[in-house]
Amino acid sequence: MNRIITISREFGSGGREFGRRLSENLGCAYYDQEIVQEIAKRTELSERYVQQVMGHRPITSFPIHIGRSFRMMADPNMDQSQTIFREQCSILREMAAKSDCVIVGRCADYILWEEKPFRIFVYADMPSKVERCRVKNYEKEDLTDKELERRIAAVNRRRADYYEYYTGQKWGDRIHYDLCINTTQTNIKQMTAAISRLFMGQA
Repeated sequence: MNRIITISREFGSGGREFGRRLSENLGCAYYDQEIVQEIAKRTELSERYVQQVMGHRPITSFPIHIGRSFRMMADPNMDQSQTIFREQCSILREMAAKSDCVIVGRCADYILWEEKPFRIFVYADMPSKVERCRVKNYEKEDLTDKELERRIAAVNRRRADYYEYYTGQKWGDRIHYDLCINTTQTNIKQMTAAISRLFMGQA
């Protein structure tokens, strides 16, 4: 059985960098945006749309009818959300079957539970997340600290809602992870070097 390491992470915690450096140190495959790209290819949907759907909990709209009957209407948005999630499950299982790998996000810890992955959750306090976001400046925007805090909190709420919708488990609950890592005021390169030695010792 291949060694599978899954990384769940708070936005701004450095979890993506942690996963990438860990895969480099262990010399194994790394999957993150590649999952979105493969789903887009298989579903013929744009990567941007797939990314957007994967970042939000599906919302079903129920029509209101006056009278005695109530008939469920087809919801194309819900259908596409379910299609994307099915492809996500299929792709993750294929990736896990190929070789040892590190997988970031995508409910991989839950989807691949039969493969007994080593499940890591990466988190940090808000000032550290704000500082990391400022350094990365993904959006190329000049936001105040309060605005950035609100954006970080909103992204994490969406991640939690998406995860909890599909897994029925609480995102970030330590009981569902093998290792929880606080990256507050931490050098991620040094931390991943130490964690890598832990895995190397198990080889």
